[in-house]
Amino acid sequence: MSTTMTDIINEGEKYLLHTYNRFPVVFEKGEGVYLYDTDGNKYLDFFAGIAVSGLGYGNETYTSALHEQIDKLTHISNLFYTKPLVQAAKNLCEMTHLDRVFFTNSGAEANEGAIKMARKYHYAKGNTERTEIISINHSFHGRTMGAVAVTGKEAYRAPFGPLIGEVHFAKYNDIDSIKKYVNDKTCAIIFETLQGEGGIYTVDEAFIKDVRKLCDEKDIVMILDEVQCGFGRTGKMLAYEHYDVLPDIVTMAKGIGNGVPVGAFACREKVAALVPGDHGTTYGGNPFVTAAINATIKVFKEENILQNVCEVGQYMFEKLEELKEKHPCIVAHRGMGLMQGIELDEAPGEVINKAREKGLIIISAAGNVIRLLPPLVIKNEHVDAMISILDEVLK
Repeated sequence: MSTTMTDIINEGEKYLLHTYNRFPVVFEKGEGVYLYDTDGNKYLDFFAGIAVSGLGYGNETYTSALHEQIDKLTHISNLFYTKPLVQAAKNLCEMTHLDRVFFTNSGAEANEGAIKMARKYHYAKGNTERTEIISINHSFHGRTMGAVAVTGKEAYRAPFGPLIGEVHFAKYNDIDSIKKYVNDKTCAIIFETLQGEGGIYTVDEAFIKDVRKLCDEKDIVMILDEVQCGFGRTGKMLAYEHYDVLPDIVTMAKGIGNGVPVGAFACREKVAALVPGDHGTTYGGNPFVTAAINATIKVFKEENILQNVCEVGQYMFEKLEELKEKHPCIVAHRGMGLMQGIELDEAPGEVINKAREKGLIIISAAGNVIRLLPPLVIKNEHVDAMISILDEVLK
């Protein structure tokens, strides 16, 4: 295979299905919170593989655990138990404050499973007509058929219809908009605790608590999607912990394995309606990916990751507020922890490209938003470097 960056990109364009507009860079390795391309150029990482690499790159505790597991066993199927599987299940149940967990390969699959669980819960009670789902406009829940059906952006859904039916889309942080769709056929309400793809919008405390109350009153399954905002990114292991609310089902992925393909959904015992034959996965929960989950959680505890997210996240919020005051082109700044965004008065593509040329990797979200999702181990000095580059580019 060709070794120059241009040759690799050209070869990729020849063979890869064009479902991504990839940036013209070939990454080769990562160290700490930095990425390096094949030409040896160094980049400050402020997207972490879209909120995946929370521990950064090369954490010794994490990589040693994965090396050890590779030497033992990587796959055995869910027809048997393994120690990493059981330990990861215990860890996630304790972390989510829920009772049961199912491992998947991705966040989309976690949301697929959550939808099936919610519908089976009502079916098992004899309420076969309770199949309607309420989701939120501008939400994002994945690319598979069920997950995209509850994704609140028409452009993601339209080319692939007909999708699973009986899905309604309400307004975020508007309980009356939710209630408008509630009826005797309502099965579940699903939304992100902090919208990522939709433009970095945080849930209102009154709204999430009102939804919880409504679900309790009407026996509706409350599903929270924490695929992007979960696993420490907001300063709590799960973002819903900020609001003293417990969902019936929570979906997770991205940061829980720090880079290996793993997701999960956890649920209350009450709604754990799936039984043998209802749902399954060949690779989900294999010993390699569950060892990665356990190693990630171990690093969280040993290195006080949540405290770092709170402290550096607050510092980043203050610095971005200063940047907003300095540049009129920034029309809004929002988010929490190390999941923040700045909204520009025009599309951010040029800013993102120029930032990359200066050694900073950032990505966009809907609504002219620059999305900042750095590794959770960054320090104030890395925030300063990011601010300096953005300041220079925005001028």
